[in-house]
Amino acid sequence: MQSFTGFTTIYAALGGLHVGDMLTQLFFFIVLIVLVRKFAWGPLMGVMQKREEYVAGEIEAAEQSRAEAEKAQAEATEQLKQTKQEAQKIIEDAKSAGTRQEQDIIESAHREADRIKESAREEIENEKEKAIQTLQDKVASLSVLIASKVIEKEISAQDQEELINEYIKEAGEEQ
Repeated sequence: MQSFTGFTTIYAALGGLHVGDMLTQLFFFIVLIVLVRKFAWGPLMGVMQKREEYVAGEIEAAEQSRAEAEKAQAEATEQLKQTKQEAQKIIEDAKSAGTRQEQDIIESAHREADRIKESAREEIENEKEKAIQTLQDKVASLSVLIASKVIEKEISAQDQEELINEYIKEAGEEQ
């Protein structure tokens, strides 16, 4: 029996390992692994799978959010560009409208100046006509006066010429 006891204890000098204890421990370890695999490993793997899917979903959502953010940024950039173009167009339109308005004002001022000149010419013409009419009236009255003087006395051709020259001189002084 000693040899059997010697066989069941290996390296007794080092603390001794008993084969029976080892086999018992190995059996219980295998039973423990089977139980863990049956009751704990499946649910644990299910939780790990759910966690993996959740993380993958979050990554996908983050990618979508990033893509949407990039798209929104591109749209905002495009809209800003369009807004700048519209602002530039409004500025150019305002400048051209200002230039047109300036030209209209200048043309209107020229037309008004021409109208004033024409009005002044007409007024001058009217005044000239009045002066001529007044002069004609004076000439007529002087002619009547000369005629009455001629009738009062008979004059010679030389006296008549002197009267006409005197009349022309008087008419020239009245202008």
